[in-house]
Amino acid sequence: MGEIFGRRPPRRRVVVLLALALLTAVVAALLLRRSPAALAPRPGWAGTEQAGWIAGIVSAVLSLVGTVAAVQALRTTRAAERPPAGGTRTVRVGRIPQPASWFQDRRARLDLARAARAGRTAVLTQVLSGMGGVGKTQLAAQFARRLAESGELDLLVWATAISRDAIVAAYAQAARELRLVDPTADPEQAAAALLSWCEHTDRRWLVVLDNLDAPADAAGWWPPAKRNGRTIVTTRRRDAVLGADDRTLVEVGLFTGDEAVGYLTRAVADPARLAEAGQLAADLGHLPLAVAQAAAFIRDRGLDCAGYRRMLADRKRRLDDLVPQPDALPDDHRATVAATWSLSVDAADAAVPVGLARPLLELAALLDPNGVPTGLFATPAALAHLATARTAGDGTPVEVEDVARALHNLHRLSLVTHDPHGGSLRVHALVQRATRDRLTDTQLVAAVRVAAAALLHRWPATEVEPSVSLAFRANAAALRDHVGDLLLRAGSYKVLFRLYESLGESGLVRAAVDGLDEVVADCLRLLGPDHPQTLAFRSHRNFWRGRTGDAAGAADAFAELLTDCLRVVGPDDPLTLTTRHNVAYWRGEAGDAAGAAEATAQLLTDRLRLHGPEHPDTLNTRGSLAWLRGKAGDRTGAVTALRALLADCQRVLGPEHTTTLNARNGLAWQLGAAGEHAAAIAETRALLDDYVRLLGVDHPDTLDTRRNLAWWRGEAGDPAGAAAALAELATDCLRVVGPDHPLTGMVVRSLAHWRGQVGRTAAG
Repeated sequence: MGEIFGRRPPRRRVVVLLALALLTAVVAALLLRRSPAALAPRPGWAGTEQAGWIAGIVSAVLSLVGTVAAVQALRTTRAAERPPAGGTRTVRVGRIPQPASWFQDRRARLDLARAARAGRTAVLTQVLSGMGGVGKTQLAAQFARRLAESGELDLLVWATAISRDAIVAAYAQAARELRLVDPTADPEQAAAALLSWCEHTDRRWLVVLDNLDAPADAAGWWPPAKRNGRTIVTTRRRDAVLGADDRTLVEVGLFTGDEAVGYLTRAVADPARLAEAGQLAADLGHLPLAVAQAAAFIRDRGLDCAGYRRMLADRKRRLDDLVPQPDALPDDHRATVAATWSLSVDAADAAVPVGLARPLLELAALLDPNGVPTGLFATPAALAHLATARTAGDGTPVEVEDVARALHNLHRLSLVTHDPHGGSLRVHALVQRATRDRLTDTQLVAAVRVAAAALLHRWPATEVEPSVSLAFRANAAALRDHVGDLLLRAGSYKVLFRLYESLGESGLVRAAVDGLDEVVADCLRLLGPDHPQTLAFRSHRNFWRGRTGDAAGAADAFAELLTDCLRVVGPDDPLTLTTRHNVAYWRGEAGDAAGAAEATAQLLTDRLRLHGPEHPDTLNTRGSLAWLRGKAGDRTGAVTALRALLADCQRVLGPEHTTTLNARNGLAWQLGAAGEHAAAIAETRALLDDYVRLLGVDHPDTLDTRRNLAWWRGEAGDPAGAAAALAELATDCLRVVGPDHPLTGMVVRSLAHWRGQVGRTAAG
């Protein structure tokens, strides 16, 4: 670890040495100012006198320097050999926790020693802050133990700082051990005597305040900042006051991946049981306490890492069921992983605004551990829930400012990491698990409904900001992972529709289909094949199946769904009509444009009968019919129909409605297909500008419009420009939607076509 308490030269010795150095410099300067002739050796008595004069000055300077150095060395040796006031080599007060059986030598330990080491930048008081279970006490204990064993300490005080009285008692005991006070002295007087001794002694001391979770308990009892003393504090708090004055607040984090695997490797000590050790460490969030207790459980039960992972993934098992019993905890652990945080939750909940921290943590425990948008807690559903769920239970309305203060309380106690400027917070996955474990079934259902409603309330209507959409998808996916089919049983299924719609709209089509497959399976098991939710989720799955490029499969799946809809909900139900629309659309995409147009014309008749000419669904069906007629060969009729539709959409729905934009897209394409390439380019370029403004540059609709624009450039006589634009687009598609997305495939095929045209032009 290196020497922590380096002996620095006393100020007086430094002054003397500086004065001697200055004298030497003056003599040298005087000599140098004399002429070379004057400095030359003189014959006879004058030369001897000159040499003696110079030698005398040099001898005197060297003698003084040597004397001062010898005296200081003697003083240092005697000080180092002199025993402390108690007459023993090192006075120890308090019990240092035993080292962990498989203590992981962490980078944090090296940083602690490096910061405390003597020098101009030595840190005299370090406050080790972090969530329960990160190993703060073990780091402090290892530091204290090595310092004492290396002979660098005259006094070591280890105080379990759970209260002001505990701190005073430890200080008073140290004062008695040092014989600073009479054994019968008042504890506070004795404690004050110890701090005075620390202030004025040249002995080397270390004070550790372990588990100082109420900073007010240490008010007036902080050890002085002296170069021959060090203070280490461990706490779950990260209040600004802990980093005030000469104190440095140090965040103690989790194991690194290698550190966690290294611990498991030594603790389990059986290569045959270490398969998936890295994955297990990640599942445990690299939390040192959780890794240690999981390793003990694996050893005691004869498990392996893979088996423990399966148990951990089982939602029916509580976290307390996956660690040793309290009387079998390893390494002086005082509590299980779950119980470690209970006192922190109680303290946060007791702070003003009273009773809000716990229900806030319960909501956060259902969402994404890597980032929950804090705006979710300010939605009407969340505020109403917090007013009824708060521990105070008085029904007082909860304001947004109350939520901010409660989040800060959770942050201060290291239960969450709250970034008020970024509008998000992070929660360790095991803190979430422990919090969910303590919810009753009724509480869990209520919290799930609120979390789902908050997500739907805040979710952007369009996929404009990829990072925002990604955050909401991550939180909705985490909610589903945490509670499984409870979303369906609690009636909160709409958030699942939004989740998979967002995935598909962002280009993650295969992920949308896979997720909807799981939801459909849950619906069939819980609700049965004829439940409206089951039918609706089948419709969504079939649609995104078509978007993967399987148009024929989507058409067949929708035809099967249509049979069930006609039987269950009847011919005029909105779901039946939508299913008819999708059967026709995907038949057209699969190659039967004429048959699809005929079926869509029949659907339009029913839409007009049921909804009238200006209903959005009627307008959408008109657009599909025009598109299919153009695809079947009637380009002129398609252009005429789409112009009329576009005028109606702009009047009824507005210029930025999805149906309006789709009509513009269809019109631009049919113009190009009809040979009006310049008009197609102009319409497509204007549409692209609006898509970039409304949806962003990476939205799949924006990318698809770029493909259309490049295609019509090629048709207008610029194959090289088309190829260049498509090459750039292909790179963006690979980055945004990936190589397996249908759009990427279309772009690659279009690029090959126009590169071929460029090659033929050059060859011809």
